[in-house]
Amino acid sequence: MRTQAYIHKLRTALPCHKLLPMVLLLCVSFNCKSQQPALFAVGNSSGAPATMKLSELKSILMGEKQRWKNGDKILIALMKTNTSLGKATSSRIYDMTGDELNKFWLALVFQGRAQAPSFFSSPAELANYVAQNPGAIGILDKPADDPDIKSIAIDGQKTF
Repeated sequence: MRTQAYIHKLRTALPCHKLLPMVLLLCVSFNCKSQQPALFAVGNSSGAPATMKLSELKSILMGEKQRWKNGDKILIALMKTNTSLGKATSSRIYDMTGDELNKFWLALVFQGRAQAPSFFSSPAELANYVAQNPGAIGILDKPADDPDIKSIAIDGQKTF
C-alpha cells in the first residue's frame, strides 16, 4: 500500500509530459556507460605475467610498481589521451580526464618518481612497441595478434 501511495505522489508531482524526458535521459545515460569499449591488458611475452588483479594493474599504470618479478623494468604504453581508447583508459584505470592524466604523469616525471609512459596515436603502434620491448605493458581495445604479445587476464577475465 505504501508503494502505491508513493507512486500516486510521484504522478501528481511530476506530470507525464515532464516524467517522460527524465526517463529517456536515464535510459540514454545507462546506455552510454554500457557502450564503453572493452579494454584488454597486453604485455610483452617476456616479463609480464599472464594474470593479475585490477588493483595490481592500476598500481603498475600509476607508476607505483616499476619492475616485474623477473627484474625487467616495466615500460608503460598508452594511447594518446585525445583518442577514444586513451579517454576510456584515462577514465577507467586512472579515474581522470585526459588532461588530468597528462598532468599526473608530468608531475611524477618532474619529481623523478617514475618514467613517463610512451603514448601512441594508433593501437597498431602501441602493439608494435609492446612486442618489441621486453617488460612493456599496454592497454588495447582488442586482443593483439602477435606471438610476442601476451594477453593479461585481469581478475580472471580477458577484458575489463
